[in-house]
Amino acid sequence: MKTLDYILLTLVVIGAVNWGLIGFFKYNLVDSIFGPDLFIVSRIIYALVGLAAIWGISFLFTSNTREG
Repeated sequence: MKTLDYILLTLVVIGAVNWGLIGFFKYNLVDSIFGPDLFIVSRIIYALVGLAAIWGISFLFTSNTREG
């Protein structure tokens, strides 16, 4: 499960960086990588980032402490 958490966290960071670029520079990195011809790929990436963010909400409610 730890590997999945890191993958999903990476997707959330990618989404956050993309939104930062859009907010500061009006530059959409995902759209510029895939272009208008592969808009379906961009939509899939946006959907994966959204699902990763929803999964990331669970990080707020879990404890990271170790016993022992």
